[in-house]
Amino acid sequence: MRAPGSWIVQARSRVLAVLVALAMNCASTASVQAQAHGVSGQAVYKLTQEYLAAAPKRYIGSPGHAAAENFIKAHFAPEAAKGNLIADNFSARTPIGQLSMTNYIVKFPGKKDGVIVLASHYETNYPLKDIDFVGANDGACTTALLIALGQYYRAHPPQGYSVWLVFDDGEEAVKEWSSSDSLYGTRHLAAKWSGDGTISHIKAFIVADMIGWKSMNITKESNSTPWLLDLLAKAGKDTGHVSYLFRDSQAIEDDHLPFKQRDVPVLDIIDYEYGTPKDPEAFHHTEKDTLDKLSPVSLQVSADLFLDVVKLIDQH
Repeated sequence: MRAPGSWIVQARSRVLAVLVALAMNCASTASVQAQAHGVSGQAVYKLTQEYLAAAPKRYIGSPGHAAAENFIKAHFAPEAAKGNLIADNFSARTPIGQLSMTNYIVKFPGKKDGVIVLASHYETNYPLKDIDFVGANDGACTTALLIALGQYYRAHPPQGYSVWLVFDDGEEAVKEWSSSDSLYGTRHLAAKWSGDGTISHIKAFIVADMIGWKSMNITKESNSTPWLLDLLAKAGKDTGHVSYLFRDSQAIEDDHLPFKQRDVPVLDIIDYEYGTPKDPEAFHHTEKDTLDKLSPVSLQVSADLFLDVVKLIDQH
């Protein structure tokens, strides 16, 4: 993903930094209650650890990429047996030639006519293939989050709209970010679903990206649909996680854009700021994006928010 324009670093007081640090390290009572009936942040953290061990470098065409695909498929054998795990294979034209890519779609049928899509990219950045980049926050933890959400919906089938998980490929640029060199998986899927009519059934397309780090605060992402941002804010209140939301606001180019361009309601749940107060992007797309930057507390917050947003869309 990319934030267009230059990043403006705003100085924050020491008092604010202390307050934010305290907030990030305390799970609220509401979060504990949600965990008892929802998705465990600790379990998502463990899944992230297992995913990174199985496929630390997951750039397209690599053995790690194949291992990542196998990891995802292994966790959805019950859905595959029912025909509800779809491998969406396609070939994409990139600056280095045609590359084979695959989106994985896991379907949990609901009782209402319509679909809520939860998506995350699972690969790592291709230009960073020659450094020790594992993308713990950028792709790994959100892949783990979607797997855990799938386990939840397997045990608690959707009572409203169907929920589809999309593990999309090729979000990252192959050479240098541009409208043609990025978002390969969701551009392909949006075009495919537009052609076969699926897109008319999608009530919301929601992206999970970079929402596992210890100092997480989810960006108010201005390419997102306003009413979905409002529901995310309400979910923050419902779950007691308001302090984790909307300290910063900016437009971000991410996997939701191909669907936004086709008038689908979209929401990018992302914390683009991933670094230090002096350099808010210090860990983004570097070898510093490692497991030790993540927190089960942040992953608990993210899981709680996703579950509540789905519930609120059902009620909308």
